Amino acid sequence: MSELEPLIADLALILICAGAMTLLFKRLKQPVVLGYIVAGFLASPNMSYMPSVTDLHGIHLWSEIGVIFLLFSLGLEFSFRKILRMGAAPVIAACAVIAGMILVGMSTGQLFGWSQMDCIYLGGMLAMSSTTIIFKAFDDMGLRQKRFAGLVLSVLIIEDILAIVLMVMLSTLAVSKEFEGSQMLMSILKLAFFLVLWFVVGIYLIPLFLRKVKSLMSNETLLITALALCFGMVVIASAVGFSAAFGAFIMGSILAETVEREQIEHLVSPVKDLFGAIFFVSVGMMVDVALIAEYIVPILCIVVAIMLGQTILSTCGFLLAGQPLKRAMQCSFSLTQIGEFAFILATLGTSLHVTSDFLYPIVVAVSVFTTFTTPYMIRLAEPAYAVVERLMPQRWRSKLQDYAEASNEEIPESSEQQSRWKSHLKSVATTVGIHCVLCMAIIALMLYFGKPFISNLVPAPWDGIVTAFITLSIVAPFLWMLMRQGDSDNTRALWNDNRFSQAKLVALQFLRLFIAAAFISYILGRTIHWGYTPSILIVLVIIFGIAFSPRLRKRSEQMNQTFTENLAQRTTKE
Repeated sequence: MSELEPLIADLALILICAGAMTLLFKRLKQPVVLGYIVAGFLASPNMSYMPSVTDLHGIHLWSEIGVIFLLFSLGLEFSFRKILRMGAAPVIAACAVIAGMILVGMSTGQLFGWSQMDCIYLGGMLAMSSTTIIFKAFDDMGLRQKRFAGLVLSVLIIEDILAIVLMVMLSTLAVSKEFEGSQMLMSILKLAFFLVLWFVVGIYLIPLFLRKVKSLMSNETLLITALALCFGMVVIASAVGFSAAFGAFIMGSILAETVEREQIEHLVSPVKDLFGAIFFVSVGMMVDVALIAEYIVPILCIVVAIMLGQTILSTCGFLLAGQPLKRAMQCSFSLTQIGEFAFILATLGTSLHVTSDFLYPIVVAVSVFTTFTTPYMIRLAEPAYAVVERLMPQRWRSKLQDYAEASNEEIPESSEQQSRWKSHLKSVATTVGIHCVLCMAIIALMLYFGKPFISNLVPAPWDGIVTAFITLSIVAPFLWMLMRQGDSDNTRALWNDNRFSQAKLVALQFLRLFIAAAFISYILGRTIHWGYTPSILIVLVIIFGIAFSPRLRKRSEQMNQTFTENLAQRTTKE
């Protein structure tokens, strides 16, 4: 008789416990995510009088896959365009919440006399709410389509993006004992670069690919293709220094702009439910009753700090962002927990040997406590609002209402010309930014991968000439779009305003030509080592050739039209 692998036996135990607990919690009309955590506690080695899992490493790997699927599904639900339509409110609220909770965490650690580094890391752990837990709670409670739920999830997405920057800052602080502004700036620029690159390339290529193979797509092939794209982006994101879950979210956001989004979401849902359950069960496994008893006072104090900090400071943050009081309280009461990022940050502090050993188990216990209370805090928001509304003076309520209405009003432009300039500058900045990112990515790929490959096939000095020719051929359409002035009604109106407007338009055009010339000069400088004067003449000739090539213009306009159609195809369908 063959022996059963421990991982399979562990999976059987986990699913049996999870199935029993979910049925019980459904019977009690409670969110099933709580049932998963109880199931994890029952199946953990800490429960010695019950059967327990033996391969904790395998369960941990499966739980990481669960996080990937949960973030991929979140990306499918909330695309980049939906986030942008939310306006500045999520950004303002997220920044206010993060800053406030970092101060709350640091102050709480100082009350217990912990070291400065423990306090700083605790502040970072408390600053980020759990995307997966809130997403699951909203799903279980049928709140995902509510207006406040959309705002909360937009804030959580911004928090996840800012979490990467925070991790870099704390890593730098741990190594150098001081903040290095240059490294922080580079991490922000790196994040912005890859976000733009992935989004633009993904929106251009993926819908085009799905249309080409539409006749071959069944439910099975679409599921496998979507998961291949998801895990491919996970590998790419990890390779460039970002988290796997962040890569999954990016790919979900890209696929959210395709007409297949609803079908993909439906197909992925059972897989997400399976691995998501394993993730939440693994959280429950980290509960250690002995450690909870030893650190019960700090744990309870941190839980109270999270509850009060999020409900008060986050409400103020959402009010500052122009949200009505009721919606602000619904949002803030939904954020009263910590989750995956706290575990990542705790592991980072431990691996760098800058935090104390007791911090990790405390954070795990706090996460479990706050996960349990999340559904109840969400339900408590409306009764709490009723109490606040009854106790708050009418004059304060009127001022908050007026501020919320004023924040959501369109601000009239002082003049038609100012409005046109604002629109033109926004368009120029977007065009230049996107095509600079694409050119930088192509040049980097050609220099680091293409140039060595060509050097093995072509003898010097022809290898440099071939590399330069191929690189310039690939970036030429993007340089053309970078240099073009555009012929919109808005641009013509600005040109006809006055000579000062004409001078500004000419200056902007020269700036775009200068940027294109800088890219061409860099390519030639890294591939062909000619003299200063010949290089200038070659750059001018190339710019002239790109700017006035009818074939290149046609190719560039086709690419731009394809990207625009791909971005708008879901809107067109709807």
